Amino acid sequence: MTIKTKPKAYILLHDIRSAYNIGSIFRTADAAGVSKIFLSGYSPVPIDRFNRARKDIAKTALGAEKSVAWEYVEKIYARIKKMKKDGVLIVSVEQDRKSLDYKSFRMKGDTLFIFGNEVDGVDKNFLKLSDEICEIPMRGEKESLNVGVSAGIVLFRVIDR
Repeated sequence: MTIKTKPKAYILLHDIRSAYNIGSIFRTADAAGVSKIFLSGYSPVPIDRFNRARKDIAKTALGAEKSVAWEYVEKIYARIKKMKKDGVLIVSVEQDRKSLDYKSFRMKGDTLFIFGNEVDGVDKNFLKLSDEICEIPMRGEKESLNVGVSAGIVLFRVIDR
């Protein structure tokens, strides 16, 4: 008898400006069952250079920065390529001419979800490495949502479907 293991969900937060957004995503990741968060670029991390907890992240994470595994990755493109080689599906959450509605995405195996900068979105180089690009349709006048809100919507829709 083969025991089927649950696919793992990972998050990459690249060049996120706000520590509060990082904390919020940690809290959402904990609630959604994300296995690990990768931080890269100038995204703030839960501990400062003196190995002290960052109060701005902790304020919104409410302890999730301690319960969700995380890693700062200097050479993120190499890490993504390795994950892809290891069979992890790479999914960018971004508006793009190639994107599909996030509601049609099905998580069939281990998946890395990439969320990008609050203003510029997901870096074009990440889009090129992506197996899928998903977007949340915008029905109002604004073109985007806060990155923390986007993460919550997508993760709770696609994990465990």
